[in-house]
Amino acid sequence: MSDEQHIKDTIQTYFDCMYESSGDKARAAFHPNAKITGYLHGDLAEMPVEDFAGFVAGQQPSAKEKGEPARLDIVSLDIAGETAVTRVRCDYLGLTFLDTLSLLKSDGEWRIYNKLFHVEGEVG
Repeated sequence: MSDEQHIKDTIQTYFDCMYESSGDKARAAFHPNAKITGYLHGDLAEMPVEDFAGFVAGQQPSAKEKGEPARLDIVSLDIAGETAVTRVRCDYLGLTFLDTLSLLKSDGEWRIYNKLFHVEGEVG
């Protein structure tokens, strides 16, 4: 499998963690040292992976269980050796997010090392 496909699989796992409210999938998609950062409702939000995993797991019932449409668009993907950066647009918690994800290949696995998120607005 190509690096590009591995990265796309990691991005899908990342989206699934939110859509399915799965802390385990969050831990699988992110490097343990990753940071999730952005502005939410005007306030700077910063959290390590464990906090993010707990946050997504706490969203019950999940978007999938509620039958919400799944939306994940890969806007761009650039690979440079064992690093990559991608921008993805997804809907989560009634909001449309534009995420900039930095990825790192470590021990043969592509994992998200940093997530910067921007809220574009409400879904719809």
